[in-house]
Amino acid sequence: MRIKPLGERVLIKPVKAEEKTAGGIYIPDEAKEEKKQAIVEEVGKTKDGKDLPLKKGDKVLYGGYSSDELEINGEKHLIIDFKDILAIMED
Repeated sequence: MRIKPLGERVLIKPVKAEEKTAGGIYIPDEAKEEKKQAIVEEVGKTKDGKDLPLKKGDKVLYGGYSSDELEINGEKHLIIDFKDILAIMED
């Protein structure tokens, strides 16, 4: 199934938090800090029909409190407003 966001929205797949430290210590769920990193899956368009400055596969930091959660092929995905994308992470 393919989902294409309408308007200035972005479909993202959140990156799971690490379950153990580099030293091998397991981190309990209560102590995990939500990094709010995600991979862009699909991108909508601006109000005037232009492409948003994101592409599929970009790794991003996101914020905000409003999102729509859905499950695609057993994995959690979010649809968020483009304004909630804080940065593109580059290696």
